[in-house]
Amino acid sequence: MRRISLIALLLIMLLLTALVSPAPALAQEGQPQANTQNLTIFTRYPAQESAIGESVSFELKLRATEPQIVRLSTQNVPQGWTATFRGGGKLIQAAYVNPNEDTTVDLRVEPPQDVQPSTYRFTIVARSEANETVVANVPIELSIKDKLPPRLTFDVDLPTLKGGPDTTFRYSGTLKNEGDTEMNVSLVADAPEGFQVNFKLSGQDVTSFPLGANESKSVSIEAKPLSNIQASPYQMKVLAQSGEAQAETALVAEVTGQPELNVTAPDGRLSGQAYAGDETSVKLIVENTGSAPARNVKLSASPPSGWSVTFAPEQIAEVASGQQIEVTANIQPNEQAIAGDYMVNLTAQPETGPSKAADFRITVLTSTLWGIVGVALIAVAVAVVGLAVLRFGRR
Repeated sequence: MRRISLIALLLIMLLLTALVSPAPALAQEGQPQANTQNLTIFTRYPAQESAIGESVSFELKLRATEPQIVRLSTQNVPQGWTATFRGGGKLIQAAYVNPNEDTTVDLRVEPPQDVQPSTYRFTIVARSEANETVVANVPIELSIKDKLPPRLTFDVDLPTLKGGPDTTFRYSGTLKNEGDTEMNVSLVADAPEGFQVNFKLSGQDVTSFPLGANESKSVSIEAKPLSNIQASPYQMKVLAQSGEAQAETALVAEVTGQPELNVTAPDGRLSGQAYAGDETSVKLIVENTGSAPARNVKLSASPPSGWSVTFAPEQIAEVASGQQIEVTANIQPNEQAIAGDYMVNLTAQPETGPSKAADFRITVLTSTLWGIVGVALIAVAVAVVGLAVLRFGRR
C-alpha cells in the first residue's frame, strides 16, 4: 500500500512539472520567426597577386533564395587601403538580389603606394537589409610583390565569325603584358588544313614584336580559306609566347556554302553562226562547281544594238552543287547586220552568290537569197548596157 502511494505521488509531481514548464513548440504572434533565408556571396578568384602601385578588382556574385536588398561592407582592410564596391559603373553600398539570377558586384582594392610586399587578408561581408541576422562573407587574400612574374593575356572581341569560302576571317584581339618586365612575344597559329593565317600589327604583317611592362597591343588575326574548302565550322588556336609566359585563344571560322556558276557550251566552244534577221538557237550549259546550291538563277544577255536574245528557260529554280543544266539561247541578229563576228555577253545570276558571265562570238552570215538577187541585178545591168551599146553603136 505504501509503495502504491509513493508511485502516485511521483506521477502527480511529474504532471505538475509539465504544467508549470513553458511550452517550447509554437512561437507567439509577433515574435521573430526562425530565419530560413539563404544568402551567399562568392568570387571565383579569392586569392590574387599584384605589384606595388597596382589596384586589384574582385568580381563578386550575390545569390539568395528570397528577393532582398543586401548591404555590403569589408572587415579588417589594412589601414591606408581604399576598398570600394561598384555596380553598373557606379559606386554602391548595397545591391538588390533576385532569386532567379546572380547579382554581380565589383570590389576595387587600392593599396597605398608605400605598401610593403606581403600577403594581406580581409573579409567581404554581405548582410540582408530586411534581417540583419542573415549574413554571408567571403575571405580575400592579396599578395603584394615587388615585381609580378611574366604573364600574358590574350582576348578576342568576336572569336566566332561566319563567312563564305572566299571570305577572309578577320579577328580583333588584345594582347597584354601583365608582368613588370618587357618581353618579346611570338605568335603561332594552329589552324586546320586549308587555312592560311597571318598576324597584323598596325597594318603590318608580324610574327613577333616587343611588348612593354603592363602594355597592351591590338593584334589583327586574318584566316583565309584556300580553294575548294568545304562548308563547315573550323576551329583554330593562336598561341602568344615569350619564354615561360604564354597565352592561348581559340577561334572558330564558320564557312558557309556558296554557289559557283560557270556558263559554257556543250562542246566547250563559245561560238556560233547566225543569219541577219533570222533566229538561231544556241545550246548553253550552266554548271555549279560551288559548295552550295544555286537557287533562282536568272539568265540575261547584253547583245549588240538591234539584236534580240531570249532564253528557255529564262530562270532556273535550282542548280545543285556539281550539277549541270542545259539552257537554250535564241539569238536573232539585226536585219541590217553586216556579215562578220559579233560578241554577245550571256550572264547567269543566282539569288545569292556571285554571277557568272561568258562572251559568245556569233558570226553573222548574209542570206543566199540576197546573193541570188544581187547576181540577177548585175546580170540585168549588164544586159541593159549591152543592148544600149548595140543600139546606139550602129548609129
